[in-house]
Amino acid sequence: MRPIPVAFHIWFIEVHTYGIGLALTFWFGLRYLERRMRRAGYPWQWVTTMFLWVVLSAIVGARFMHVVANWGYYSAHLDQVLSIWQGGLSSFGGLLFAVPTAIVVARRRCPEVRIARLLDLVAPVLVASWALGRLLGPQLMRAGGGHPTTQWFGMYYADQVGKRLPVPIFQAMEDAAIFGVLLLIERWLRNVAPRSIVPVGGTPVAEADLPPAGIVLGVTMALWGVERFLDEHLWLSGGGLGSDLVQLAGIALFVAGVAVLVTRVRPLAIWRAGGAEADSPAGGDGDEAAGELPDDSPEEPVSVPDAGRGGLPGAIPELPT
Repeated sequence: MRPIPVAFHIWFIEVHTYGIGLALTFWFGLRYLERRMRRAGYPWQWVTTMFLWVVLSAIVGARFMHVVANWGYYSAHLDQVLSIWQGGLSSFGGLLFAVPTAIVVARRRCPEVRIARLLDLVAPVLVASWALGRLLGPQLMRAGGGHPTTQWFGMYYADQVGKRLPVPIFQAMEDAAIFGVLLLIERWLRNVAPRSIVPVGGTPVAEADLPPAGIVLGVTMALWGVERFLDEHLWLSGGGLGSDLVQLAGIALFVAGVAVLVTRVRPLAIWRAGGAEADSPAGGDGDEAAGELPDDSPEEPVSVPDAGRGGLPGAIPELPT
């Protein structure tokens, strides 16, 4: 079986399949994020502007970290530092540059949404985009395979001798599984919500009525950190600074994700008991936050109209159909 073509010509123009795949992935991420923002009741027209800045910063950061991690090679081949069409983009480098960029743009263009809530909305989009991007990016680039193998599922890649582990396909399957877990968590949060509320007239629901922000983000960080560590350690590691940095970054991301989840345990318990989110501006503390009425309150709590279990917005929009 011959390697997948990494480039083709349209007249005198050389077109790289790797670049086409990344463009399609970015387009998918943009449209999916816009959809989640709309269903959560937040303004979404500004997302395109943010996405353009995020894409640019992600590419710069991903290439920068890749070159730094492999400086031993690029110091002798300075003419290839900008050759991103050959591959060589670090996922962690992309995140390192893109996330702060997204936060800055979001604060300016959409102050209605809290940053933690926005990150919960973005996390499943990133994971779904990574799943698609593995198939349309590294799978179609030079030297995209992992360790040599003689197994039946091995594949041939340009600039690599012999059959290789199809690591991009493995990673796409892993990211798709994480994406499924995130959707299940969002569904579970809808099912255990003390109140089922939908946005009215495009206005988002009060922050205190939403589940604690950061749960979806924390799970994403923990699972994706484990994935990147294992991928690099088992299938890609060839030694050297670059491989060590990826594995350390994976461990650090996992630890940070677990730390975020630990801080969400108490707010989640308060929210499920019917109280306001503990760390929200509208939330209280103590017994009132836990849903208990003060002494001078009426005997019967005020009822909240039930708009259906499937309609809780914010970080947990409806599942795509």
